[in-house]
Amino acid sequence: MTSSGLHVAGAAKMAAAEGSGAGGTLFPGLADVSISQDIPVEGEITVPVGSHSPDDDYSTLDEPVKDTIMRDLKAVGKKFVHVMYPRKSSALLRDWDLWGPLVLCVSLALMLQGGSADSKDDGGPQFAEVFVIIWFGAVVITLNSKLLGGTISFFQSLCVLGYCVMPLTVAMLVCRLVLLAGAGTVSFIIRLIVVGAMFAWSTLASTAFLADSQPPNRKALVVYPIFLFYFVISWMILTFTPQ
Repeated sequence: MTSSGLHVAGAAKMAAAEGSGAGGTLFPGLADVSISQDIPVEGEITVPVGSHSPDDDYSTLDEPVKDTIMRDLKAVGKKFVHVMYPRKSSALLRDWDLWGPLVLCVSLALMLQGGSADSKDDGGPQFAEVFVIIWFGAVVITLNSKLLGGTISFFQSLCVLGYCVMPLTVAMLVCRLVLLAGAGTVSFIIRLIVVGAMFAWSTLASTAFLADSQPPNRKALVVYPIFLFYFVISWMILTFTPQ
C-alpha cells in the first residue's frame, strides 16, 4: 500500500471515530445498546380477505328442480303472508318476483269472466279486459312513482302492486260464493262490506310497502293513483253478476 493510501485510510478512521464520538455525545443512551442477531421474530403478516363459506361454491344450477320449485313456492307464500299482515317491511322489495302477481291476476280474471255485462258474448274479451286493466294500471302507477322521485325499481313496484291484489281476489271468491245463494239486497250488502274491507286492505298494504320509497312531500301524489287502481278493481268485483 502506498503512502497516499495510508493517508486516506487514516483519515477515514479518524472521521469514523469523530462520528461515533459525536453520536455518543448526542445520544448517550444508545452507546450501550446492542442488537443481537439471535432475537426470534414472532407473529405473521397476512392480508385479510373475505371469509370463504360453503355457500360461495353453491349454485342453483346444480340443485334439483324440486328444491328450486319448493324454494320459489316458499318465497311466494312468505310474500302472501306479508300482504295479509301488512307492515313496513322490505321483504317484498328485497326479493321481488312476478309469479305471485301473475297467478292472482289470472285467478281474478277467470272469476270475473262470464258476467252479465256482456251477455251476448262468451266472456272471452272480459278476461283480456281484466288482465290488461290490472297490468296497465300497475305500470302507470309505477311510472308515476318513478317520475315523482321514487327510490324503488320498476319491477319492485310491480311486485308490490301485484301481490296487494290478493285481498281483492279473496273478496271476489267470497262474492262468488255469496251469489250462489241468490242476488238480493242482503247479498249486495254482504258483498259491499266484503269488497269495501278488502279494498281498504289492499290500499293500506300497498302504501305500507311503498310509502317509505317516496319523497315526504309527494306521498299523496303517489297514494292517489293507487287508491284509484284498487277502486276500479273493487268496482268490477262489486258489480259482477253471473249469467
